[in-house]
Parts: sequence; structure tokens; C-alpha cells
Amino acid sequence: MGSGGLRRTHRVRMTSIDQLPRPAARRGWVRAAGWVRVSHGVYRPRLGEPGLAEDLHGWQFVLPPSGSFTHLTGAILRGWWVPPLPAALPVFAGMSQSEARPRRAGLLVCRHPGDIPSEEQAGLRVATATEILLAAGRDLGLLDMVVLTDAALHVGDCTMPELRQASSRRRGAPALRRALRYADGRSESAWESVLRLLHQLCGVPVVPQFPILDGEGVARARADLWIEGTRRLPEYDGAVHRNGKQHTRDLARERFLLTQGWQRYGYTSPVLLHNGLSVLRDADEALGRAHEPARIRPWHAALAESLFTPAGTGRLLARWADRRSDRA
Repeated sequence: MGSGGLRRTHRVRMTSIDQLPRPAARRGWVRAAGWVRVSHGVYRPRLGEPGLAEDLHGWQFVLPPSGSFTHLTGAILRGWWVPPLPAALPVFAGMSQSEARPRRAGLLVCRHPGDIPSEEQAGLRVATATEILLAAGRDLGLLDMVVLTDAALHVGDCTMPELRQASSRRRGAPALRRALRYADGRSESAWESVLRLLHQLCGVPVVPQFPILDGEGVARARADLWIEGTRRLPEYDGAVHRNGKQHTRDLARERFLLTQGWQRYGYTSPVLLHNGLSVLRDADEALGRAHEPARIRPWHAALAESLFTPAGTGRLLARWADRRSDRA
């Protein structure tokens, strides 16, 4: 029902990049006021509200001509919603193996046999959507990959046939193919994707963005999810939906759903992350089937290896730290 904040929190302010003085970054040792060190020998102008994109103009100086930003860095630059990101997130890039790999703290570079398909956005080289997802598939688990894939499909950066044709010999291809079994571009936020995958992994058949018709057959609302064969509508409730005018509109919408015989069940992010069993119990009740707690195990497994949990985040940070250590 709402974006819940992940998409807004991690969207890059691309308009601010267009206003940067050129060059946006500088090599060498800059001692003048108004410059910030990005990496060894690379500085960028100090802005009033600096962000990741401004730093990446400096990081791009470190990359060879074939280099482009990919993985989670590329996802952020493309404006996709993303999983919760740790503060110590490295910068991810890909490049051709025919050029020397740059070795800098905070930068993780993957080399490829050939050039990486990329596009220029506001002066930054960003890998294509398929390349970003294949790179992310080297590290991320199912839940994180579904969130990214949903976002890529939703904004139109790629299509499902394009993703299905991704190279089967790439290390990230198995993780991407698994995510495609559950991905759906109709999702409108990261938390909607989380809610849908919870139901899918528990064997609950759902349809996303289901239209709700009035007595004359006119669509008056859309539900985050509909549990097929029932009158149950599970939805994600973000904080924005309990504030001011939005709250008033939501209450009117809920009254309309009741008049049409629909049951709306709202869930917050703490419930999805810490009490998924209650969501499964509600779905079992709606389907009229016996509640079997063991059905929640696939969801718990996906959650444990994701960036949505401290354990999953710690695992990935350790993995990236080891990779940086190996290349030092």
C-alpha cells in the first residue's frame, strides 16, 4: 500500500549532479578549502548536502575506461528501491579484465572477459539493469534479489524475457534465475515485495496490485495483494499511512472495502521481519486450511540471509571485507 521509506531513503539526488561544477572531481592532493577526499589522490567539491552520487564522480576517476558502477551501487544510481543498506557499504564496479584493476579501500571491482554494457547517467557510467542484477546475484540472497528485480522491472529498466536470457555461465545467474521465479514488476515498493514473498514462500497463492471494483464494475481501489479464492487483502502499512490527510483517505478506502465485502489485513515491517508466523496464520485462516507452522521455514531461511536482518548484513559485510583483503 505504501513505499514505507526504503525507496525514498535510497534514491539518489540525480538533479543535484547536473548542477555540479565541471570537473566534479579532481586528481592529486588538493589542500584548498571546499574539497573533500574521496579516496587516495581523488577529491570532489564540498557541497551543502553531499550524497553518494557526488562521491561517485570521484570514484569514477579511479576506474579504467571500461569500468562502470554495478551491483548495489548501480541499483541506487538507477533509483531502484533497495534492501536496508549498511553504513559500511563498499562501492561496487565492474570492468574488463584487459585493464589493471584499481585497488582502493572501499572499492570492490569485478573483472569480466569483455566490456560491460553500460549507460551514462548524469556523467556517471552505470551498468545495464541485467548486469547489475547478475553482479548482485554473486552475493545477495533470495529476498534481496527479489526486491531488486521487482524494482528493475517496475521502473522499466529491463523486461522479464531479457532477464531470462541472461548468461547461464555467470556466477550471479543462478541467484537471478531463482529470484525470477518470484519476481513481479507490479510491486510498488520494497516492503510490498517482502510481503508478497513471505506469502509465496509459505505456499499462499497471491495476486499483486489487485483491482477492487464497485457495484458498477468500476475499479475504485487497488490492493497490495489478494489471496486467491478468498476475500482477504493483505497489505503493507508504512508510517506514511497514519499521518494527516493520507490517514483520512485510507480510512475512507477501508470503509469502501468493507461495503464490498473485502477484508483488509494490514501489516507493518516489524511484523514481517519478526512475526511472519502470524501472517501465515492469517493466510491459513483465510484459505480455510489447517495452520501448519512448518510452512514458515522457507521464509525464515530467506530472511536470515538477507540485508533485512543483522545476521544477514553481518555475513555480507564479512564477505566483502574478505574480498577486499584478498585483493590488497
